[in-house]
Amino acid sequence: MLIDSHVHLDDPRYASDWADMFARAQEAGVEAFITIGCDLASSRAAVDLADKHPMVYATVGVHPHEVKNIEDHWYHELKDLAQHPKVVGYGEIGLDFHYDHSPRDLQRACFREQIQLARELQLPMVIHTREAQEDTITILQEEQAPQVGGVFHCFSGDSQLAKDALDLGFYVSFSGIITFKTAGLLREIVQTVPDERLLIETDAPYLTPVPFRGKRNESAYVKMVAEKIAEIKEGTTPSAYEHIANVTTANAKTLFNLS
Repeated sequence: MLIDSHVHLDDPRYASDWADMFARAQEAGVEAFITIGCDLASSRAAVDLADKHPMVYATVGVHPHEVKNIEDHWYHELKDLAQHPKVVGYGEIGLDFHYDHSPRDLQRACFREQIQLARELQLPMVIHTREAQEDTITILQEEQAPQVGGVFHCFSGDSQLAKDALDLGFYVSFSGIITFKTAGLLREIVQTVPDERLLIETDAPYLTPVPFRGKRNESAYVKMVAEKIAEIKEGTTPSAYEHIANVTTANAKTLFNLS
């Protein structure tokens, strides 16, 4: 069985076939989904989906792109949402200096605030970092983030970032990017991440793996991520795939305290 540890099930691109998409994922062996909050509205939607579907869990938080929109009441409402028993993480939060949709100083300040909130709530963090790895690691260290831990989601950094993440005690999650022709360096990094720190995800509807790249992503395709990691680490045998499926499922259950 598999767990899609990072997916955006509330995305409007699923509106026309949500039930079919969900069924395809189950047929592919997905036993649980963690749908991610990126602002107040998507956090509410994530919790609502988790409340309605036994296999769905939720996180709440504000993505670095969206921190420019934070209003005074947001953190209070996020704390309230986090009381739901199926909220299993805080995020996705972090820094994105590639797009700079929010000012960098504001990103840094809100990242610190949300790490503090995650620690208060005792929830593991879902970290987004792009072209900001030095600042990300420094802030995580200074704000004592290892007290609750978390995952660097959709990992696309370099070997130093992977080492830093592991040194902090965090998990590292890989997506369909590892199937891309240009992702040779990332596949090398996969080999260096211990099995006990691996997670898999789709980040759907984004980052669809080969051979479906260019189409809408969905949770069924997390199987392709597991297959690719198995191939990189151990080969193409059924036992290699089963091993990666088992360890990544166990890791997700441990990190997010899934029943």
